[in-house]
Amino acid sequence: MKERHAKQKTKWREYGESLIIALIIAIIVRSFFLQAFKIPSSSMEPTLLIGDHLLVNRLSYVVKVPFTDIVLFHLGSPERGDVVVFRYPLERDKDFIKRVIATEGETVEIKDKAIFINGKQIEDPWGHFLDKSIVPSYIAPKDNFGPIKVPKDSIFVMGDNRDRSADSRFWGFVHKDDLVGEALILYFSWNRNASNPIDFIRWARFGKLIR
Repeated sequence: MKERHAKQKTKWREYGESLIIALIIAIIVRSFFLQAFKIPSSSMEPTLLIGDHLLVNRLSYVVKVPFTDIVLFHLGSPERGDVVVFRYPLERDKDFIKRVIATEGETVEIKDKAIFINGKQIEDPWGHFLDKSIVPSYIAPKDNFGPIKVPKDSIFVMGDNRDRSADSRFWGFVHKDDLVGEALILYFSWNRNASNPIDFIRWARFGKLIR
């Protein structure tokens, strides 16, 4: 009887140790390698849809002290076209996701929806426009903006859904220390507005790399 009780105790101890090890691994992965992120708005459509769940590579740009914003060191610099998650400068308890359009030292300008970097128009395969009308800069910096130079250690970001995105055109630059990481891959997608229950889950988006 005692032997049976000892075996059960050992078994539960093994379960407990396995659980603790799994939690430690999960914390390490969450702190240094990957972070899950959910898309709450339409600002990045059609690249990212409301209800998309994605993984963010936390080792893309900076390494921070776990559960803080203290930067230990930088690993790389964001480039134009990267989709990045970062601390929202105006509300630092929130994470935003946008696309890098200009990097430090570059002069960015928008003329009638077209993007110019250092005076030259760039290709913009990411831009999606819902409004055909052009808004003058004195009304809103949506379709006409700048020119303005990106400060040192900062980036200029925009949502792909240009007419429905609050981004650097409205609230300014993102400092590199505020970067969480680069968006990597979709692992789940939920369409809560689907009329047919079969369509609630967007199976075709599973495993899609974010470009």
